[in-house]
Order: sequence, then structure tokens, then C-alpha cells
Amino acid sequence: MSEYVLQSRNLTKIYKTEFALNRVNMSVKKGAIYGFLGQNGAGKSTLFRIVTGLAFPTDGSIELFGKREEQLCEARKRIGSSIESPALFPHMTASENLETHRLLKGIPGKACIDKTLALVGLQDTGSKKAKNFSLGMKQRLGLAIALLGDPELLILDEPTNGLEPMGVVEMRELLKKLNREQGITIVISSHILSEVHLLATHYGFIHQGKLLEQLSTNELNKVCQHYLHIKVNDVGMAAIVIEEKLATSEFEVMPDGAIKLYQFLDNPGKVSMALTAAGLIIEQFMPMGEDLEAYFTKRIAGERNE
Repeated sequence: MSEYVLQSRNLTKIYKTEFALNRVNMSVKKGAIYGFLGQNGAGKSTLFRIVTGLAFPTDGSIELFGKREEQLCEARKRIGSSIESPALFPHMTASENLETHRLLKGIPGKACIDKTLALVGLQDTGSKKAKNFSLGMKQRLGLAIALLGDPELLILDEPTNGLEPMGVVEMRELLKKLNREQGITIVISSHILSEVHLLATHYGFIHQGKLLEQLSTNELNKVCQHYLHIKVNDVGMAAIVIEEKLATSEFEVMPDGAIKLYQFLDNPGKVSMALTAAGLIIEQFMPMGEDLEAYFTKRIAGERNE
């Protein structure tokens, strides 16, 4: 069995003369929460539409659960999705919406309706029509529709878009619960990087149809790691002081002579006092590091300059 639930190979989509996707090679591991990050118009929704069979690629291919080509239709039955905006019937209740989608998907039995409504917190909406739902309730109903049939892969396009802060937190916790308790692999697109950073286990950065990079949370934390940037007049002596007086080896000496110290971020005074006590002259001393948004911005800038 493949360790990947979704892979694309040189996936390309051209509209007229514009590349919506340009040779995208994407890999999503089973059990991951994959944050698919990019600005509006970067190609996120286009890729989702191809994966779910709503659009066809100009070139390249996709693989779902290890299945390709003629087997894709069967593999897509294992996917739940909400792309661009939830497909709701505004004059129906939450229960009626799910019943309609259950019939469209050919899912046997009505037991799944109450179970799914309870899962997303809409079990008490009664006869209230979807048109009268708040935006957060509509997003939850869209998620409920995507969850019908117990999918193994959940594809969500901007599920927190327009939600108030509490609604964003509730959606995040619900997705974590689905991933943790039901083992659902989730691919979530967003342009709100700070929110995805609290949820995802893996990341893919897309810009103007090109997949710039894929990395795990551990890999991201390494490249975005915060540290104390230190420059002194004698880097060798500084290294000895840090090892012996501060009792840590969590530092690096860079080629330009700067030191990256990954501890004492909450107590930089202790570091400066130890260095000064050893007779060293501190030339530069400051906390540094990047968050996800800063790292993504730098990657886009690098792409533009190539």
C-alpha cells in the first residue's frame, strides 16, 4: 500500500496562454494535515478541481491511494471535498441538505446524517434554513457535506475564509479531531499562513502555478528557528564561554563568524553578561528568526528574482 494518498506528476493546466499550474509535483502522506499555501490566484483551487475530477489537466497526471488513470473514478469515492464555496441548497435545512447530498453520492442509509451533523456541531439547527445560517454555520455545513461517506482524504479550500476569530479556532480544533480520532488525511488551502501554522503537519508553497517547496513541520521549524545572533571580536573564545559558562552546545558558528545561539532566548542578559565577563567585545547581539509568513514571503521574493 502506498504511503501517499495523493501524488501529482508534472501536473499542468493552461487556460488559453496562462499557466494555472506549471509542472506541479505534489506528495501528500497518509495521515498528514497538508497546508497548501499560496496567494489568491496561485493555483490552489485549480489543483483541487483536477484532483476531485471537476477539471482535467492539460498535461501530467495524478495518483490517488496508489491508483492512476482508469482507476481514479473509483479512488475519488474515498475523497470528501469543499472547493471554492460550500454547495448548499439555501432553502433547505441542514438535515435536508445532507439528505440531498447523500442521495447524490449514493450513500446507503440515513444514519450518517445525524452522526455527521453532531460531528460538526449542527445537530440542533432544526427547521432553520441554510440561507439563514451564519457564515460559520455555512462553513460547518459544507464540511459536513464533505464528510458524508466517511472519506479517507478531505480536501478543503479556504474553510476558515470569512470566519470570526472564535469560528476559526473551532474549525481548527474540529479538523485536528478528525485527523487524530478518525485518521482522515486533510489537505487545506489558505492564504492565512499564521492560522495554518497552528494546524498543519506538512506544507506545500505554490506561487503563480509553481510548487516552490514541500516540507514537514520539523523541517519548517528548522529553517524558521529563532536564535540569538551574536558577533564578537573573538569567536573562538565566545564558543568556549557558551559551552563552559552557559553549559550548552545548542549553537552554530557561521562562515561569517556570527554565532547562532538557540537557547537563552528568554534570558539574553545572561548570555551578554557571560561574554562581557570573559573580556569579549560584543559587536552584534539580537534575537532573530522567521515565522511561516516571513519564510513564505522570502520564498516568493526569491522566485521573482530568478
